[in-house]
Amino acid sequence: MNWPTRNNGAKMSFMDPAFLRDVGPNQFPRQVERLLWHLGFAEVATIDGSGDGGGDVIGRLHDREWVLQCKWRLRGVVGADAVDEVAAARQLYRTSDAAVVTNTQPSADARRRADQLARLAPPIKFWNGDILERAHDRGVERFGNVQLRGYQEVAVDKLREDLDRTGRALLVLATGLGKTVIGGSVIDDHLRRFPTDKVLVVAHTKDLVAQLERALWPLLSKNVRTRLLTGEERPDDLTGVTCATVATALAVARRGYRPALVMIDESHHVGDEGQYSELLGTLTEARQFGVTATPWRGDKYDLSSYFGPASYTLGIEEGMRRGYLAQVDYRLFVDDIDWDTIRVASRHGYSLGELNAKLFLPQRDESIRDELAHAWTGTVQPRGLVFCRTIEHAERMASFFDGSPPWSTALAIHAGLTAKERRRRLLAFRAGDVPLLTAVDILNEGVDVPDVNILCFARVTHSRRIFVQQLGRGLRLRDGKKSVLVLDFVSDLRRIAATLRLRRELEATEVEVLRQGLASKITFSDQRVESLMDEWIKDAASLETAYDEHRLQFPALQG
Repeated sequence: MNWPTRNNGAKMSFMDPAFLRDVGPNQFPRQVERLLWHLGFAEVATIDGSGDGGGDVIGRLHDREWVLQCKWRLRGVVGADAVDEVAAARQLYRTSDAAVVTNTQPSADARRRADQLARLAPPIKFWNGDILERAHDRGVERFGNVQLRGYQEVAVDKLREDLDRTGRALLVLATGLGKTVIGGSVIDDHLRRFPTDKVLVVAHTKDLVAQLERALWPLLSKNVRTRLLTGEERPDDLTGVTCATVATALAVARRGYRPALVMIDESHHVGDEGQYSELLGTLTEARQFGVTATPWRGDKYDLSSYFGPASYTLGIEEGMRRGYLAQVDYRLFVDDIDWDTIRVASRHGYSLGELNAKLFLPQRDESIRDELAHAWTGTVQPRGLVFCRTIEHAERMASFFDGSPPWSTALAIHAGLTAKERRRRLLAFRAGDVPLLTAVDILNEGVDVPDVNILCFARVTHSRRIFVQQLGRGLRLRDGKKSVLVLDFVSDLRRIAATLRLRRELEATEVEVLRQGLASKITFSDQRVESLMDEWIKDAASLETAYDEHRLQFPALQG
């Protein structure tokens, strides 16, 4: 298809001095991090924060490890203290090379201090504003060599067609299948056609916004600027791609910011009222598309009523059958059921919530620990997540597991921690220093933890959306990972309905299984429960989304 092209305009370097002054000290290390990727560095990470030991960014180039100290200045020069800080960081992180990076210039004192230290250790480099601009020009236009899968190419085409036709589009894609890759490719396609347009990417938390910006870098040209717009970060220059929380995006929209394209990540947060609704209404002239793995909302608001019918959909079941997601060994553990209680419940017509309370007893934490330990010892390079109901429960479970064989250590991660502490714990988990995390809702959305191969539901959630999000944490593939083990200590009829529905979908034969020899399986610890529920739940989906007050009738029981 032939697409119209607007005036290209001047190239927009993200190392331009004026742009770096505008993004400020907090975002300066992120721009340096992006530059390293374009220069061919690997394993790049921003480590700026409490306890960073004087380092802001680390990375590896040609088997040499680097640590950088980033010093942003509105005016003036960088002093000798920066040299001492990066020297300490080099020792702490045991890197071979170190540099002070600044958007201005090092002072004479800084250079003298570097010369003094060079008598005892390799010289500390200075990357000033001029060097940064030249490095940007020398870097590759795109890094990462992202190759779209077949279904991703189809999804991009479908979204583009709907955006061109109606100005609205919706992507429904299971976690692990690349929502951000598709969304970023749609943005890249738009900016190839309309290079001077402004693009807005919106999410509901600061952590997710920051992760989105990084995820977009490999999909965009180095001549497309990106920046964060949150309550803490409010740059004036909103050219290129702006990644923002909904509140700050709404604030600048009220002041006249008008992007040409808007992407809403985790778009199930969009409702008939609220900040998302006002933002999209204010930017109604822009092309708008949403991406989500879980389009269901508790208030029954239909996303298609705003974005239109889904432009492309690919769910968990089909993703597993096609071999794009890890296969699932799903084991449900249920308490002993008193069948006489079921008969009484059926005669009295209890509500769903009342039945759940009478049918299932809370699982003991000791039982959860024992089953998880057994699964752990039978898994190669185990890495696990335990989903809990409350912060107190997550902390208690982490203490329960921490230092108890077979776990060397375990930590809790939740909204009660500071953003820096959450990031520290998540990085330790990704690095393998912490093999087990207990979590509440903080890992439901937007957190990429592909090494996870054991999931444990220590407490049930009534929400279909949260259940699917949490299950999706373990479905991403990586080298050497083919499956994920799920231990579900179920205490709710809707969870049984959801898993029965999942199994029926997986057993369907309409889609060819691409990964020969692999198959997902769902098993019950008590086969009597399975047989009863399979007979009773004629339509699992209806029970899965039923309200607590819904009245249910059990089939007649024999004997």
